[in-house]
Amino acid sequence: MQVNEEQLKKVILESKLISRSELDALIKKAETKKQKLDNILLSEGKISETDLKRMEAFVLEIPFISLVNKKIDFSILSLIPEPIARNHNIIAYKKSEKGLEVAMLDVDDLPMIDFIKKRSGEKILPRLTDSVSIKAALVQYRKSLQADFDNIIQKESISLKTVSKKEDKEKTEKELKALAEDLPVIKIVDSLIFHAILQNASDIHIEPGENELTVRYRIDGILHDAMILDKNTAPGITTRIKVLANLKLDEKRLPQDGRFKIDQNGEKVSFRVSTLPTFYGEKTVVRILKENAHGFSLESLGFHGEGLERIHDSLKQKVGMVLATGPTGSGKTTTLYTMLEILNRPEVNISTVEDPIEYQMPRVNQTQVKPEIGLTFANGLRSLLRQDPDIIMVGEIRDGETAGLAINASLTGHLVLSTIHTNSASGAIPRLIDMGVLPFLIISTVKTIIAQRLVRRLVSSKEKYFLSADEIKNLVKLIDLDRMLLILKNEKIIGPKDTWETVPFYKPVKNNESPDGYSSRIGIHEVLKVTASIKEMIIRGSSQDELEAQAKKEGMMTILEDGVFQAVLGNTSLEEVFRVVSE
Repeated sequence: MQVNEEQLKKVILESKLISRSELDALIKKAETKKQKLDNILLSEGKISETDLKRMEAFVLEIPFISLVNKKIDFSILSLIPEPIARNHNIIAYKKSEKGLEVAMLDVDDLPMIDFIKKRSGEKILPRLTDSVSIKAALVQYRKSLQADFDNIIQKESISLKTVSKKEDKEKTEKELKALAEDLPVIKIVDSLIFHAILQNASDIHIEPGENELTVRYRIDGILHDAMILDKNTAPGITTRIKVLANLKLDEKRLPQDGRFKIDQNGEKVSFRVSTLPTFYGEKTVVRILKENAHGFSLESLGFHGEGLERIHDSLKQKVGMVLATGPTGSGKTTTLYTMLEILNRPEVNISTVEDPIEYQMPRVNQTQVKPEIGLTFANGLRSLLRQDPDIIMVGEIRDGETAGLAINASLTGHLVLSTIHTNSASGAIPRLIDMGVLPFLIISTVKTIIAQRLVRRLVSSKEKYFLSADEIKNLVKLIDLDRMLLILKNEKIIGPKDTWETVPFYKPVKNNESPDGYSSRIGIHEVLKVTASIKEMIIRGSSQDELEAQAKKEGMMTILEDGVFQAVLGNTSLEEVFRVVSE
């Protein structure tokens, strides 16, 4: 059921949404770029996806259906498993004597229609829909599964309570292993993990209290309560996770670290486990890492303009260091992997030393640090240099020895990528000096420093507003508004005559699509290029603030300025930027 482009052009012109001259220009562009006309119409923002899908439905002579605010019976919705619905943008929403009606973004996906026909045993009636409808329906999976999840947890924790009542004394390793293999415990832990993956959580926090066990998920950087269980369930859940992560079951006085891996619906997911003794028992944190979640571009991570150019320039170098800085969980590793994907060509040898290996990359030699057997970052890097690498990625510079070796590697003909924990790009210089790296070595090797944070991304149904006079007064205390306005004009985000009163901002709107108006995250960055003047200042021992002031004069946008830039683009809100960047 291919859309006839000639008929589509005719319908578009009849709709009067685009003039003939505009359409002719877009057709020419589509031919030049060898893309379909509908893709060009959407990427140029000339027509909304909903309008385009309605026109395509008219041309194909099939119904268009909107699922926004439409309650779907879960027995019909679940005829298509959630991962298939999400990956193939297809929703089962209505069943009648005629057959099963399914809403799709691409009614040309015949193998999928055939698969659902075989699975359901029903005649399939394809209907065209839009992305907003698909998202609204996917939320309903989550709500239905959440209710199912609550039932499992409550039911199993009740049966677990009766087992645990009499057992207050310390258990032996054998007893703990038996507890971890208890069916209710396995079901609870499996449900916690399954729902964490489903909700795109980055971490699971299992926290024992005086009277209860709290389970929280970190979703888009914010912790949310997932479940409150009886405190008697704590030993079983902790022990089960320890079994999965191959940790010592009877060691409760010391912190432990481990990892395990599962395959869910064809998606490999790694888990990092950390246990820590607290007053009421062991707290467990599980970090979730989706191994096939790469394939990003620097643009999709939020880089743009001058900063993007600087990174591409630094990646063309054969030697030197590129550093990514920021707090834990700010996306530094994802940025480094994205750079490695750009650099990953057959003619270069790329080697990494990491803790842990977060994403597996083809043609990249990745080494996992194991401090317990003496394989530290420093020792791993020392051995790696004998392996004839062209490009080296060091997961993190934690100490003077690793910093010294990374500097030496970049001095001896290698391009080195690494991360370091500081709050800003300019803060990486004093941090390296504090680790014992001499200033003249820093200026010889460090080419570019990227600092970053992650802010939550607004969903499409956001509310537009303009700043009041009081809000502009408050904003001027935080950033240089004249400089910011000039940046926005230079990047052609706003018109040459716009003022702060006419610049649009956006607020989150809570709805079915998202309970808080946000979904997923985007990076805000500052990219400091180590220029001749910055090098002079490092040798002179200039302060972090002086380095930042000079970098701003040379065109660097600070993290806060980039946050405001993303807020003007409508990717996030000012409130979210100020929540993440506290200065």
